[in-house]
Amino acid sequence: MIRNYYLPKDESSRADLLEHLALRLPDYLGTLELTDVELDALRADALAYRHTLAATLAAQAHARQWTAFKKQQFDGKASPLPYPDGAVTLDAVPDVPAGIIPRLARLVARIKTARNYTEGIGHELGIIGSTRRADTERAKPVLKIALHAGRPVIRWTKNIADSLEIHGDRGDGQGFALLTIAHTTRVPDPTPLPAGSATWQYKAIYRLKDEQIGNWSDMVSIAVGG
Repeated sequence: MIRNYYLPKDESSRADLLEHLALRLPDYLGTLELTDVELDALRADALAYRHTLAATLAAQAHARQWTAFKKQQFDGKASPLPYPDGAVTLDAVPDVPAGIIPRLARLVARIKTARNYTEGIGHELGIIGSTRRADTERAKPVLKIALHAGRPVIRWTKNIADSLEIHGDRGDGQGFALLTIAHTTRVPDPTPLPAGSATWQYKAIYRLKDEQIGNWSDMVSIAVGG
């Protein structure tokens, strides 16, 4: 099983998380050795984040209304339209320092390292990501290759794997041979370059816990030497 990152990608869900934490964290303040000052800061961040998000969406909607009005007024053939209403105004909120999301990440990291923290508390606070089953049968790496200082460099994304088994064919009639088992996602080929021009090919397969998984990648090739 693979655990997703707890922090949602979309801004609306991030606002929900901030508000959920601000609501539930008081129940665990003593357990997690947090202070009222930290809680007040979180509440202000939650309020400010939601306010700014709502204000931005309102401004965008207002801009779309004016754009449609302008198009109709400038180029339309129908009768004149009334001007759009003024921009939506929202209640004032406390000023907060820049960096709400980095501040949230630091708070969550502190919570998770507290002496009395448990996974159950993490689930209650909404700071543990969901899990998904790793598809080890259909996993297939995608290789990207480019020259750096004349030498091939292979890039890949780890996905569910902890390493990548890379094989290379130097066009010398020997076929594919193991280049390396890579744990980093940027892999230069240290093989000496040929005196003339040649086309080198590469293929790879994911590895998880020292076992091959999934399918071989499509081959990639690049011209070297010359």
